[in-house]
Amino acid sequence: MGENRRLAAVVALAQGMAAAHSPRESWRAAALGACGALEGSFAALSVWERERGRLRVLVNVGERSPGEEEFPEGEAYPVHQFPEIAEFLHERWASGGEPDAWVETAEGPAEGRPGYCHQRVAALRRRGRGSCVVAPIVLHGRAWGELYVARSAGATLFGRADADFATVLAAVVAAGLAQTERLEEAHRLAFTDALTGLANRRAVDVRLEEAIERHREDGVVVSLVVCDLNGLKRVNDTLGHAVGDRLLERFGSVLSLCGAMVPGALAARLGGDEFCLLAVGPSVEEVVKAADELCRRAAGLELGEGVACGVASTEDAVGPVRSARRLFRLADAAQYRAKALRTDHPVVAGREGPGDPVVRLADEPSPTPEAPVERRSFRGRPR
Repeated sequence: MGENRRLAAVVALAQGMAAAHSPRESWRAAALGACGALEGSFAALSVWERERGRLRVLVNVGERSPGEEEFPEGEAYPVHQFPEIAEFLHERWASGGEPDAWVETAEGPAEGRPGYCHQRVAALRRRGRGSCVVAPIVLHGRAWGELYVARSAGATLFGRADADFATVLAAVVAAGLAQTERLEEAHRLAFTDALTGLANRRAVDVRLEEAIERHREDGVVVSLVVCDLNGLKRVNDTLGHAVGDRLLERFGSVLSLCGAMVPGALAARLGGDEFCLLAVGPSVEEVVKAADELCRRAAGLELGEGVACGVASTEDAVGPVRSARRLFRLADAAQYRAKALRTDHPVVAGREGPGDPVVRLADEPSPTPEAPVERRSFRGRPR
């Protein structure tokens, strides 16, 4: 391959990873780009999981053999079978060298260090491949994993020049992975509550809009639990905000635990002393059961005064739910009624028959035509 073609291949790989919108897309772009750049028939990207002592395959692309999935769930290999990733790199760095790629062939001889690796050679033969080039990926100064590109049996074997080029490609992949990590971290921070680690209001708004769209199109059940943690102001005023923060964190953990009772539920802190659970798919009875357990556990917390919980679901007799705003209004009104009644059980919208007070409260018009209907607009009313 000429220098211009190799430069174009490097640029294409970098652009492919930059255009990715998720880690999976980034992994796939890295493997496909390297496979094309090295004129291989197959490529894989693997990560070194130090805590488990294994190389885990993230993606396989190209001509896959039977059993090789594009995004495998459980394809991993003990790292002691491939000591070059765990030992060779550190030996090279200790002597001032850099991590270089190398070649293995189905016949055994290798181009470049570290040399013959029985497991790789056996895998090449088993899968009908003639040679492979392995390039360590270094991220943040540490061995992160490896890029693997193979050619079919009968094709031209990889050589030293290919190994050198693979080293360059691995560096480009590492830069792309670092960018993906930064974007993932930014995304996580944008949708995560910093104090509790739960989802935040923005995450709930996005998920709820999507859920209501599914409900309108396919009738999927959408349920929302809105919780108000009682006694936080008293804790803050008497014991200090640091203790109040610990109460919020503790309740967040309880909410997460109870949310795990409902498959796929999203646990979130909306702000201040307000929390919620969003469930898409499970029955409302499953959600009410989790909310009841939440009330019971919150009442047993050392600090605070329990929690007021309101539940609203498209599965109950609340009328058509065509917007996320209406479901929020229903759940919030149910929570308001739970607080007013000082009950230690959740109040569920639509379960008091015709003229249900929760539904009536949620559907009251705004005080003025100009005022939008927002959550908490009925807060502060006399009980």
